[in-house]
Amino acid sequence: MHRFTFRLQRLLLWAYELMPIVLIVLLNSSVSYGLELTNRSIAISSTLPSATANYSVGFDIGANETLGSIMVQFCSNTPIIYISCTAPAGFNASSAVLGSQTGISGLVIDSALSNQYTLVLSRSPSLATAGPVTLDFTNIINPSTVGTFFGRIATYATSNASGSATDIGGIAMAITNSYTVSATVPPYLLLCVGVVIPNLNCAQAQGNLINFGNLTPYSTAAAQSQMVIATNAFNGYSIEVSGNTMTSGNNILPPLNSGQTSLPGTSQFGINLVANNRPAVGLNPLGAGTGYVTNAYAQPNIYKFSSGDIIAESNQVSSYKEYTISYILNIAKNQPPGVYTTTISYIGMAYF
Repeated sequence: MHRFTFRLQRLLLWAYELMPIVLIVLLNSSVSYGLELTNRSIAISSTLPSATANYSVGFDIGANETLGSIMVQFCSNTPIIYISCTAPAGFNASSAVLGSQTGISGLVIDSALSNQYTLVLSRSPSLATAGPVTLDFTNIINPSTVGTFFGRIATYATSNASGSATDIGGIAMAITNSYTVSATVPPYLLLCVGVVIPNLNCAQAQGNLINFGNLTPYSTAAAQSQMVIATNAFNGYSIEVSGNTMTSGNNILPPLNSGQTSLPGTSQFGINLVANNRPAVGLNPLGAGTGYVTNAYAQPNIYKFSSGDIIAESNQVSSYKEYTISYILNIAKNQPPGVYTTTISYIGMAYF
């Protein structure tokens, strides 16, 4: 529990989050055989070096064709299929698993034709219809170094990726470093008091003195002040009133230790935190905050004052809430003369 009196400064933190960026560039290969695979892509679940990741390979078959095998190859030097492929350092697809296939069926990884950087998927040659295809692989180890590497995709009419490719395409990918971004949102409790606080803005709080002037036993003297509170404490806050009734030397104005109405001609000192009409003073709480006035101080035209009382509280995070405190003074005809004063404190406590 944190304890604060009056105004606290708030600290705002802005955090700019950096995220890894994967750049996928579609490259056209211009061999004399085969059609271009369109809408090709390879999505990687993690772009960190040496991470074990899922690879989702996608492309469109442009026209109905006989299809018996698909080769997916990963190279560090080029996406062009007829140029010799250099395996990316650290890359390993030897333990890859074909998890699912859509737009096509019957494909399995041919372990005899596949290696650390090449996956050959085989089936009995049969008709493949034009449209999108997706091949989802798990348990592939990313290259161990940051930078660009390439994917090659080729379809074949044969079941062993032999002969001329029917359709081909290349893709560029990137392995990136990770960035750790952290920020701290500090706990805060803001409480400010003033005679007037316009627009729930503590920076505009004005005044710390109330002068009731000359008192008379025939009418009630009334005044008001305001306070604004907000907190990000998970369990909310409470506001405690602290101080003494008004005194002049050894003479006192008796505080209303239990809730009572205002009675001109009877010496009284009390407060509440709502709008009243006997006398006309005060306002109900304002603002979007979740706080509320405690029962003893929430009854219109009923006043009380007991040092140590919780006069307002919230049980959760609260935005700005403004409370208006109404003060009433009455004196009896035999109240000793003098200058009566007191100092009242409002103590905010946040429950983190």
